[in-house]
Amino acid sequence: MAGPLAGFRIVEVAEVISGPLTSMVLADQGAEVIKVEPPKHGEESRSLTNYRAGMAGLYVNCNHGKRSIGINLKHPDGLALLYELVRDADVFLQNWRPGAAERLGVGEADLRRLNPQIIYASISGYGEDGPYAKRRGYDPIFQALTGYVAAQLNPEIPIPDLVRNAVVDKATSYALAQGITAALLARERGAGGQHVRVAMLDAGISFFWPDGMLRHSLVGDDVENIVVAGERYQLQDTADGKIVMWLGTADQMRAALHAVGRTDLAESSSQRGREMMNEANTMERTAAIRDGLAALDTQTAYHNLIEHEVPAGPVLTHQEVLVDPQIQHNGCIIEAVHPVYGKYRRARAPVRFSETQADEAIAPALYGEHTEEILKELGHGADIKELRAKGVVP
Repeated sequence: MAGPLAGFRIVEVAEVISGPLTSMVLADQGAEVIKVEPPKHGEESRSLTNYRAGMAGLYVNCNHGKRSIGINLKHPDGLALLYELVRDADVFLQNWRPGAAERLGVGEADLRRLNPQIIYASISGYGEDGPYAKRRGYDPIFQALTGYVAAQLNPEIPIPDLVRNAVVDKATSYALAQGITAALLARERGAGGQHVRVAMLDAGISFFWPDGMLRHSLVGDDVENIVVAGERYQLQDTADGKIVMWLGTADQMRAALHAVGRTDLAESSSQRGREMMNEANTMERTAAIRDGLAALDTQTAYHNLIEHEVPAGPVLTHQEVLVDPQIQHNGCIIEAVHPVYGKYRRARAPVRFSETQADEAIAPALYGEHTEEILKELGHGADIKELRAKGVVP
């Protein structure tokens, strides 16, 4: 079945995570995505780690559902081919540093002359102007600047640490995918084409803010800071490992005490809500829960917490994630086999549509795999050999 974005064409020249993941989200919802890649080896993530038979894991994870065409945009004929693609496109997506697209001849003004209705989507690191605009920006830098690193504190080892995956890149992707969809909806309602911009710095702060900056949201000396949500993100020791649980309410606190056999403390107070959960009242109870869990093996601790309806989970290894019963039930992970690069896994798109669920996406393309197919759709035929001889296309 066609997805909700069927009929919309996206031309993407982005690389690595933030831009490619944006268009992959839209491809999973039915959009046609044509990925334009630079000559010789294609986009940068094709050559990164976890590599086999012409395909890298990072490319696989951010590029299924797309067709690939190789074009040398620095050649006049290559730029002309991109312009041909843009004339019939709905969205153009790039994640180069500010000014790079304009120097290449594919800035917003260049493309809007060809297609006034196009949605021009761009990702920058720090924004298109300002004191940091010309700097190179990468995910861990934005984590440092937007609060993530300062929040990664284990009470036992109070040293800031990074989130060990590209959380800001991915936050940027989902923010821009939603922004592109909103711009397409606005265009359908008569607003015309527009430029949708996301700075990774902005996306990082926005994604972190709702709970990460709770202590800085209400301004004034009269604000009560009882417990901030992030302070409850704690690993609890068991006799043979660790477990995670969440005690956000008085009832959950009581249930956890029951789970570790401390019924005396669970029933010792009638306090509820804010009074039950303030620091003075929780110190003895949290210590009892900590000590109780430390005396139990992980499997028993997990069973007891779940039996008492305490939100909890074991710390799964990556291999265990693949076989977790609920993850398998939900079909979160898809396995497939590509005739060239072999067996691979990918995450299923999390959004499910009751009426317009798209068919399963095509596998990530080999570099330039669809070059000839796309050129023929543009009306090229006999000249394809000449374009190859000039180094315009692979």
